[in-house]
Amino acid sequence: MATAIRLSRGGSKKRPYYKIVVTDSRSSRDGKFIERIGSYNPLLSKDDEKRVVLDADRAKHWISVGAQPSDRVARFLDAAGVLERAARNNPNKAKPGEKATERAEERATKLAEAEEAKKAAEEAAKAPAPVEEAAAEEAPAAEATEETAEG
Repeated sequence: MATAIRLSRGGSKKRPYYKIVVTDSRSSRDGKFIERIGSYNPLLSKDDEKRVVLDADRAKHWISVGAQPSDRVARFLDAAGVLERAARNNPNKAKPGEKATERAEERATKLAEAEEAKKAAEEAAKAPAPVEEAAAEEAPAAEATEETAEG
């Protein structure tokens, strides 16, 4: 018989409460169990000592006879000092997905185009030479119209 140490859910809807139980691995999640060795209340704050209550001696006994803890229970046992749990490493977890990277690239190109347009507008405003040339071109045209009106 393969035994497992896992969580069995209790409590009402949206108010979970778990028992840490030793059970046959083939039985259902909330079905019959061999022994209850603790409890877990996820609604309590993380620093509350009643959040995880665990009988460490019984947990050591069941692990020594071959019971396999679930991932969550293995975390509890590691925190209690009963079982060493190897730290996992998932470097891809923090990377954004394909669509998010596409959106970021589009945003970056739009920002770059906006910066270029802003710089071009600033340079055009700073350059006084084209404005003076335009004024000089308008002045002879005005003189020419005056001469034709006199003549």
